[in-house]
Amino acid sequence: MQIYKVGGAVRDRLLGIPVTDIDRVVVGATTEEMLAQGFRPVGADFPVFLHPKTGEEYALARTERKSGRGYGGFTFHASPDVTLEEDLIRRDLTINAMAEDDQQNLTDPYHGQRDLEARILRHVSPAFAEDPLRVLRVARFAARYAELGFTVAQETLELMRQLSESGELQALTAERSWKEISRALMENRPEVFIEVLRACGALKELMPEIDALFGVPQPEAHHPEIDTGAHILSVLAQAARHKQPLTVRWACLLHDLGKALTPQEEWPRHIAHEFKGLKLIKAVNDRFKAPRDCQELALLVGEYHTHGHRALELKPSTLLELLQSFDIYRRPQRFEEFIAACEMDARGREGLEQRSYPQADYLRGAANAARGVAVQPLLEKGFKGPELGEAIKRERLKALKAYKEAVST
Repeated sequence: MQIYKVGGAVRDRLLGIPVTDIDRVVVGATTEEMLAQGFRPVGADFPVFLHPKTGEEYALARTERKSGRGYGGFTFHASPDVTLEEDLIRRDLTINAMAEDDQQNLTDPYHGQRDLEARILRHVSPAFAEDPLRVLRVARFAARYAELGFTVAQETLELMRQLSESGELQALTAERSWKEISRALMENRPEVFIEVLRACGALKELMPEIDALFGVPQPEAHHPEIDTGAHILSVLAQAARHKQPLTVRWACLLHDLGKALTPQEEWPRHIAHEFKGLKLIKAVNDRFKAPRDCQELALLVGEYHTHGHRALELKPSTLLELLQSFDIYRRPQRFEEFIAACEMDARGREGLEQRSYPQADYLRGAANAARGVAVQPLLEKGFKGPELGEAIKRERLKALKAYKEAVST
């Protein structure tokens, strides 16, 4: 029995960045031998075991053969006869197909170290094209390592293009797709994920609503970058730069989908794109079964982001409706995330990345003014039921009028 560290642990150590996950492969062992040493089996598809003391994962060396469509369409074979090289060749990228023993002796049959030094993401073998999930994974790695200068090899991009055109991407489950998308959006350069998907034709297959934004112009006075797709990439980049959470990044990605529905004769204006885009945002939310908090924020930002930008001009009554839509009294964090998404949208414009966004503090102040209305005095005056609701609304409106006047003077 021989045990090796494989994959990301080896890659990241050689890159000199912190190692977070350690995967190990066991060569020359049987399931029975693992169980005899106290390892606990997990995973229904192939032999993976948890170490009896550390709980870390150890997988038996295995080969795989394509047997059906999609990510799950593989037959695995694990036995003591499977070599380390045979196990490594089934992996996606050369930089993930290296192994090392406890003395850090490197096994690198597919030249991963060379590609690390050249900053290239390259597939290990033609079998790469058998797994559609790898299109998303490579795009995610491109987003993760873009800051280090990594790019996707042209021949790998071509295989990704073939996969995108084959229809195999449609076989991916919503859960697997969302796992890759959500992880990619939380990388330091999430816009690169979208760029790579677009370059290989996968964006058109997976998220045609976003792909359709490229080539759609916007008014140059508000959007020096003009192209809506370029704007979305810039907004995503700002969200990452400002360490925004996944909910905000997802909303930033989807907020302008309605602009793809504008008839060309109306370009570059996009009247009512906020409302037109809601059905598209819902479609993307449903397709990937995004978590509820991501779905809700994306829809709210899509509908109200222009309200955020015009906050200082809004009438108190419109401002109150905005605050009510977000349920700021029970869901204060959601309104904060809305403000963050609006600010990223404002900064995601060529040459305006450092612009101030006074709307943020104004909206926070308005929310605090509305929250400051005390309900108890209204109860003491005898208001109850629907009448109480109307009385609270009147007092909040009065508070917002006072707030707006105070800010204006």
